Amino acid sequence: MKIQQDIAVFLLRIALSAGFLSATASRLNLWGSQSSGWKNFVHYTAETNSFLPQYLVPAIAVLSTVAELSIGILLLVGYRINKVSLCASILTLLFAVAMSISFGVKEPLDYSAFVFSAGAFLLSTFSHYKWTLEQLL
Repeated sequence: MKIQQDIAVFLLRIALSAGFLSATASRLNLWGSQSSGWKNFVHYTAETNSFLPQYLVPAIAVLSTVAELSIGILLLVGYRINKVSLCASILTLLFAVAMSISFGVKEPLDYSAFVFSAGAFLLSTFSHYKWTLEQLL
């Protein structure tokens, strides 16, 4: 039972990391023709945060990209997983709420934003993590 839980926690950590890293790779055109690109991301940021002043959009786009890239890398290597996954949960919950306000609740449900947030929160509740940089240190 314990080894199954260790594997599940590891897979959840890697899946969350991959989600954050893939999203940032897309907006930075690292997925080639499948990338969304920076301009499209800034436009989507404006639509998602339609309730905020437009002058904040570029800053939100940059800050969210830096946060997502940092979270993705830290989860991948396994450093400060409790705190990083809690930050991931809060960030994705804010994203889901913004999506709900701007587009209705169907959009974040279709993109599994609430599930992503809950998974990150669940990851933050474990007391130890196998196969991490923290474990090596």
